[in-house]
Amino acid sequence: MARGDFALFEAFLEKIGDSVFNLSTDTFKLGLINNTSAPTAADADPRWGNGGTTDHSANEVTPGGNYAAGGISLSAVITDNWALAGGNGVFDGDNVSITQHASSPTNSYWGILYDYTSAGKEAIGYLDLGGPVDLSGGDFNITWNGSGIFRLV
Repeated sequence: MARGDFALFEAFLEKIGDSVFNLSTDTFKLGLINNTSAPTAADADPRWGNGGTTDHSANEVTPGGNYAAGGISLSAVITDNWALAGGNGVFDGDNVSITQHASSPTNSYWGILYDYTSAGKEAIGYLDLGGPVDLSGGDFNITWNGSGIFRLV
């Protein structure tokens, strides 16, 4: 997986069929983790805490500065994050920005996209930051792909 690539967790695809996610109305967050354990598409029941087999919140970077515990909320691009475009389901969100602060984390390797609204905080996928990324040394920005964060065809 290359820096900047976003990958879906295999468990996410199953959980869509189980109605775990409402991709239109739920709140989604991007939590940042260190390199203690790298995420993989095959992670079993990936979550941000709350009882999953693979709890990515256990490796969250130390919150501080302009990074709060639990991560950054994704704002919807238009009225919701989920839309139909060209016959494909497209999930998208506004780009992510964290303003530089001397107390921000210095060891971010991965971003975990998860459903903050769901009781289980199930994870959707992960982004390779090509870490370590030092948020104390300058502004941190993620510019999502112009065709959406991910597409289901």
